[in-house]
Amino acid sequence: MKIHEYQAKALLSLYGIPVPNGKVAETPAEAGRIASELGGKVIVKAQIYAGGRGKAGGVKIASDHDEAEKVTAGIIDTRLVTQHTMPRGAPVRKVLVEKFTVPQRELYLSIVIDNAAQMPVMIASSAGGIDIEEVARKNPEKILKVHIDPITGFQDFSGRKLAYGMDLPPEQARVAVKLMSNLYRLFRAKDCSLVEINPLAVTREGELIALDAKLNFDDSALFRHDDIRQYHDAEQDDPFEAIANELDIKNYIKLDGNIGCVVNGAGLAMAVLDLISYAGGKAANFLDIGTLNNPNRVVNAFQIFTTDPNVKSVLINIFGGITRADVMARGIIDAYNKMDIKIPVVIRLAGTNVTEGKRLLAESKINYIEAADFYDAARKAVAAAK
Repeated sequence: MKIHEYQAKALLSLYGIPVPNGKVAETPAEAGRIASELGGKVIVKAQIYAGGRGKAGGVKIASDHDEAEKVTAGIIDTRLVTQHTMPRGAPVRKVLVEKFTVPQRELYLSIVIDNAAQMPVMIASSAGGIDIEEVARKNPEKILKVHIDPITGFQDFSGRKLAYGMDLPPEQARVAVKLMSNLYRLFRAKDCSLVEINPLAVTREGELIALDAKLNFDDSALFRHDDIRQYHDAEQDDPFEAIANELDIKNYIKLDGNIGCVVNGAGLAMAVLDLISYAGGKAANFLDIGTLNNPNRVVNAFQIFTTDPNVKSVLINIFGGITRADVMARGIIDAYNKMDIKIPVVIRLAGTNVTEGKRLLAESKINYIEAADFYDAARKAVAAAK
């Protein structure tokens, strides 16, 4: 789960990490009042669940309250299109108005889970304020990492290694170590999957302050955090992902193609996306119905596709292991019986009870395109979409 920047900064502040003075506004007039309270130059930042806001015009500097009101009017109630949003953009309903801070240096600091090491890793860099992926590609030596053993927690010597690696002098390094320790306390206490401060600014006065912040949370742990669940802004969700969530399809991600996919197993789903691309098409979604013998999952998947005008064909690729091909076939037949499915559907079944599954489909008299194998399914789905 993601949250807005202003919410992330409230949590950082709660854990002793300095952030700029500021408040959130929902109207231009409110933004102007906040700017008056802060006095002097302010920065107005669109609040959406995506990065790249500055390059897209979602971050503006205002010299006074009149200009803050003016720039907010140009941001509020628009859809901001960034490199991290879908082409239609993300709705902007709020802006964060903060006291403008001039950084002397911009650093980077984050914590994520290293799946290979099976523990959190703190990542730091002296090259903050820009895409960290770009830094890693062009200047990998500037990316510093230390793993954090969950048993012993974050250790000061690890913090010193990162702080001196970012070329901080001793006094700032001591402050940075404390900040890193607090950041890990937040990461662990709130079951985060990501905490990121970019940039972590060094001010002219030598202070460290989080100018921007991003927090993501482990969905599986949200039952422990009613306070975090209340931060969720449903309007920022893709509407089809919201439908999928309501239908208990957790592993659904909307993409910008036109071929709907129904697959059992995340690895197979990724392979289907790759193969569709190889065959000259683009997938409309990632959808893993799981390794469950539940025909309703298939019916629910079709409910998403029939409401998505971009979907021009559907590829169903079921490889039966724990999941039985005959149960999935019954789900497909149920979907046809319950809905008016007019888009072409390509079906490839393999594995457990595949003979029975194919028999059920053939005797049902539903209109579908049978695929002989994995590659045949992708080619036929791409052709059908055209």
